[in-house]
Amino acid sequence: MAGSAGAAELELQGRRLVVSGTLDGSKVKAFTEHLSSGTVRTVVFEDSFGGTAEAAGAYADAIRESGVQTEVRGHCMAACAYAFLAGKAHRFGHGLQVNGILVPVATRPTAAELAVRWRGEEARKTLADFTPPSSTAAAATTTDAARPIEATAPPAKDNWQPDHGVLFTASPTLFGRVYNTYYCDGTQGRDFSKCERLSDADPYKLGVLTE
Repeated sequence: MAGSAGAAELELQGRRLVVSGTLDGSKVKAFTEHLSSGTVRTVVFEDSFGGTAEAAGAYADAIRESGVQTEVRGHCMAACAYAFLAGKAHRFGHGLQVNGILVPVATRPTAAELAVRWRGEEARKTLADFTPPSSTAAAATTTDAARPIEATAPPAKDNWQPDHGVLFTASPTLFGRVYNTYYCDGTQGRDFSKCERLSDADPYKLGVLTE
């Protein structure tokens, strides 16, 4: 899913590392070094509108290995969502902004799938669904007698459908934050008001938010 905020930017604010922009892999090395230093306690994703599956996996691995918490301020879409879910604890930031996280899915999830899909190992499996096969695997060959037989390459996976997924939002009101969950099939573009609202899909119950 292509981002609209440019390449990823990193800003260290005390023990919080703020990540904004597209997770395109350009800052993976610097991000990993920040986390391995042991000084970062929380990674804050701020208005990150996508990226690549490979970058999402790299960010998620670094977050998981360092044991930091994650937070969303504004919007966190697609690649950002999987990196966010790798945090030891993951939450929406405080403030007057609307926070939203869109997790890409291939098809509309059932109620049973929603209940487990983004917890622990299940989140990693879901990410793998959007990772294309490696070029090594695609070009693998086997030998039958003296005749090499080229293996059938698996079909390329349909990565990061723009604005297609399950959207969790939190909107500030006079009486506290209101949480809603939607299924967006991608045809609505960025007009998320056209997405289908899902009932009984509280982000805390589903493990998308933990605190």
